[in-house]
Amino acid sequence: MLVEILSSLVALFVAIVFHEYAHGWVAYKLGDPTAKDAGRLSLNPIKHIDPIGTIFLPGILLILRFMGLNSFMFGWAKPVPVNFGRLRRPKQDMILVAMAGPAINIALALVFSVLAKIPFLSVLHHFLGVCVFINIVLAVFNMIPVPPLDGSRLVFGLLPDRLAVPYARLEPFGILIVVLLINTEAVQVAILSVVYLIANLLGVSL
Repeated sequence: MLVEILSSLVALFVAIVFHEYAHGWVAYKLGDPTAKDAGRLSLNPIKHIDPIGTIFLPGILLILRFMGLNSFMFGWAKPVPVNFGRLRRPKQDMILVAMAGPAINIALALVFSVLAKIPFLSVLHHFLGVCVFINIVLAVFNMIPVPPLDGSRLVFGLLPDRLAVPYARLEPFGILIVVLLINTEAVQVAILSVVYLIANLLGVSL
């Protein structure tokens, strides 16, 4: 069980680090060097560790899951700083920056799914499957349209200003809303349904 917990944590950590790096890289390419100037445009995992979201909470949730309790696996890294006002087209480019995180996780899931089909890597088949699952979950989870998740940036960018401004005011309460949502069976079923659909499209059985 310890090996499975550790391998799941490693997979989650890699997925989260690439997710945050993608946000910073796309923002930099679109005119905002904030992440680069802060030394956060890096794949060095130490720079992205959030003690609660990256280590403590995922660890507790994994232990609960392996004890047979129905805990939904999620976590977060220290968010990469992005100054949307420095983007060339702030409202439109915000969408691209936000979508970069889920997009890199789907790309990683695709890479791991290909590796999982290589015969001489069969000894790593379970670990690669975990990597696929976690990357898809992270991508789908972040598309929940509740601030500060990435899906909310998409909604904000598409809404007219008269609706976008009051919508953005939800952000201080966002994490609480997300925690409440993901502990409801309907949301868990919805997320996992999309996760398994994407996994099936990638030809991976989870």
